[in-house]
Amino acid sequence: MEATTFREAYDVLQRHAQTLRRQDEPNIDDLLDIVNESVAAYKVCKQRIDAVEKALEEALVSAGLEGAAKPAKAVPAAAEPAADERPAAAPPKTGFDDMDDDVPF
Repeated sequence: MEATTFREAYDVLQRHAQTLRRQDEPNIDDLLDIVNESVAAYKVCKQRIDAVEKALEEALVSAGLEGAAKPAKAVPAAAEPAADERPAAAPPKTGFDDMDDDVPF
């Protein structure tokens, strides 16, 4: 069954993430199906998120709040602090358990 709603697609991604986390060794026989289903589900989620962002931006523009919907602009490279002025980086994360999201890729 192909996911057609955000919730269905998100559930597919959650299920596949859990499947991959539970495996001690990757099941190569199922991996291609998992990747293909996950990519299709991701596309559904991305389309829905993009549509909601566009609708929100249009609603804010029509309400006279057009600046509120725009993302912050990236800082040009020249404006970034030098490497020796930057705060020390956090130690690298070492596994899936340390990740903040539920998507394994």
